[in-house]
Amino acid sequence: MSLSTRLLPRALASLFGLSLALPLASHAAPVPAEAAPVLERISAAAMRGNLSFLASDALEGRGTPSRGLDIAAEFIASQFRAAGLEPLGDAGYFQTADWNLIDPKRAKNPPATSAAPVKVRNVVGILRGSDPALKDTYVLVTAHYDHVGLKPGQGDGIFNGANDDGSGTVSVIELAKAFSANKVRPKRSIVFMTVFGEEHGLVGSRYYGANPLVPIEKTIAGINLEQLGRTDDNEGAQVRAFGVTGYDFSDVGNILKAAGDDTGIRVWKHPVNSDKYFAHSDNQALADQGIPSHTVSVAYAFPDYHGAGDHWDKIDYDNMALVDRTVALAIWTIANGTDTPKWNAKNPKASKYLGIWQGRNAK
Repeated sequence: MSLSTRLLPRALASLFGLSLALPLASHAAPVPAEAAPVLERISAAAMRGNLSFLASDALEGRGTPSRGLDIAAEFIASQFRAAGLEPLGDAGYFQTADWNLIDPKRAKNPPATSAAPVKVRNVVGILRGSDPALKDTYVLVTAHYDHVGLKPGQGDGIFNGANDDGSGTVSVIELAKAFSANKVRPKRSIVFMTVFGEEHGLVGSRYYGANPLVPIEKTIAGINLEQLGRTDDNEGAQVRAFGVTGYDFSDVGNILKAAGDDTGIRVWKHPVNSDKYFAHSDNQALADQGIPSHTVSVAYAFPDYHGAGDHWDKIDYDNMALVDRTVALAIWTIANGTDTPKWNAKNPKASKYLGIWQGRNAK
């Protein structure tokens, strides 16, 4: 059966013969007993603490490259280490690159002389799966941890980037901790990654796509997290709700929707922004490799977007925890399913990515 026919988390509960009601909403359905502890471990308070540091003035807006970005990378690695993730990079938890070689601006205007290397890093850890056959297949959970840095003369001059995308970064950390602490590991392996340089054109995620740390052909899905913390969307409040970019490009949208139905969260397709923003976050770099990948966002546009006022104390942490629990259930469903998400052959907008995936698997 294709996952496009709504592979419900309830089906997993039935398969295991157990279920456990999770108190997320009065109308939420039972959640599989093995998955429920993962959801329950996701802590709004922990994310508040982590984001108050990552989006503090001390990190100076986490521009790529910068001292603040380096500090953020070390902090994220320490959290992956504490969670017990296995390091996956070429230098522990770091996948390193020389910014001088991949900076889009330098590529357009090469300097006359070579410059000393400037190290930038994706932060990557893996939770190995439990199934002998499926553990060598992978689900990728990502967010970008950079922002736009310092802009002297504009407000306070520090663009802290709490929602964009500190919220996604602390969510990746929290999901990694929750899955790692669970006694029952998912069948497939889960790669948790935060990337640099999104604000310069998805540079870190594109670097990963060109230099993958696990086989692309074995990576079955990607869920990218961006702007999860602000509910004050410019079009109206988004509480207990999130959108999915390219919602109907692949089965992943339906899986997230099913998880939302079971946790009392509205998962929806924005009539314009769902398709419009598919190419504007790090899921695009993975989709370009043929991997069914989408971005989850609560607010597509919000006050302080790319402004100096995007501060950590404006985040709705309780709502962000509810969103992350829904994402966790979707990850659990994908990581334990025997079927894999597929691009929607009936949607012309997905045809490019379907062709890439088919080409890879034909080799």
